[in-house]
Amino acid sequence: QVQLVESGGGLVQPGGSLRLSCAASGFTFSTSTMSWYRQAPGKERDLVARITNTGRNTNYADSVKGRFTMSRDNAKSTVYLQMNSLKPDDTGVYYCNAEQPSLYGGVKSYWGKGTLVTVSS
Repeated sequence: QVQLVESGGGLVQPGGSLRLSCAASGFTFSTSTMSWYRQAPGKERDLVARITNTGRNTNYADSVKGRFTMSRDNAKSTVYLQMNSLKPDDTGVYYCNAEQPSLYGGVKSYWGKGTLVTVSS
């Protein structure tokens, strides 16, 4: 059974920091590209950050570059999102996503249930 369990969300003041974690199980984590998405109230779910299976390459949305850092620990099957200098616009539900290459081509995509981040004074 595939599970992606996010944690670390909460209420933080503007300029503060949070560290999100996503613990994975039930699939081959070490071969999977992992991503964090964000869905703000009333808006679509957007990509925030992505990391390759080895962790050597990361990509970020322009809105979070220089403030957010995504990392992974393949030994623990966990990815992280360090969020610094948080702004009210960072408010939303943060979802963990896994894309596992399929033996028959393409990818299998899995989602967590999300963790809420609220940036407000």
